[in-house]
Amino acid sequence: MEGFNQTRVTEFVFLGLTDNWMLEMLFLVTFSTTYVLTLFGNLLIVVTIMFTPRLHTPMYFFLSNLSFIDICHSSVTVPKMLEGFLLERKTISFDACIAQLFFLHLFACAEIFLLTIMAYDRYVAICAPLHYSTVMNMQVCVQLVFALWLGGTIHSLVQTFLTTRLPYCGPNVIDSYFCDVPSVIKLACTDTYLTGALIVSNSGTISLVCFLALVTSYTVILVSLRKQSAEGRRKALSTCTAHFTVVALFFGPCIFIYTRPDTSFSIDKVVAVFYTVVTPLLNPLIYTLRNEEVKSSMKQLRQCQVFFTKSFT
Repeated sequence: MEGFNQTRVTEFVFLGLTDNWMLEMLFLVTFSTTYVLTLFGNLLIVVTIMFTPRLHTPMYFFLSNLSFIDICHSSVTVPKMLEGFLLERKTISFDACIAQLFFLHLFACAEIFLLTIMAYDRYVAICAPLHYSTVMNMQVCVQLVFALWLGGTIHSLVQTFLTTRLPYCGPNVIDSYFCDVPSVIKLACTDTYLTGALIVSNSGTISLVCFLALVTSYTVILVSLRKQSAEGRRKALSTCTAHFTVVALFFGPCIFIYTRPDTSFSIDKVVAVFYTVVTPLLNPLIYTLRNEEVKSSMKQLRQCQVFFTKSFT
């Protein structure tokens, strides 16, 4: 044990996305802009829903939670990635790496559960509209959100425990721009086959099972739409298309990465950038650009802001 403590890794070194300085500067500008837009877009949705009484419904309650999670999710990895573009040697302490890993899985798992809940919400609204107000009242919605955060915390604690129980005595170079379980456990000074299998049964199974549940829900919804009017079908399809687009963009990369932790491909970094940087930006764009009610509420808030600004100047 004494020898282990003396050789324990105290920091990890990221290889980043590229070692080309020009590309790093290009990525710095691109991803800085993306991150600012992500924060602004998702925060705007949260504020709009919070201050618009007519949006205080289960669907928009879940949507505001999704925007909050996207803010947190992107903030776990993007700031450190942007810092790395400015540094020749990209490092992170062991404790900070574990913290990043923990929060990454917490917010990712919370989003997976939330998207599943949102699919169930749409299923009840479309397939059982007469029972919707009873089944999906605000008390139930709050309980579901509490449950998804509890589930995400338990999942993240398990992933963190599986990672920290392994010995790390070198090497300490991570071929990525952030700490994640598959990339970190590869550096362990022991056989990680069992740990990798547990990761697949945890992250991979959660992603795959929830995705299959989502596909099933939307399939049932599409079948049930045949009984509705043309206008009802149009509104339902518009909402479900937006939801399923977000689902595909988020679940695809998660399933691709976490169902095979012992295998790595050159495209893994591109996939990681997509679900940690791009997807949190696309979510508010997908929902706001397709949702007239949200856009109308944003305009009203803007008009109120202009009115109060003129009143006090």
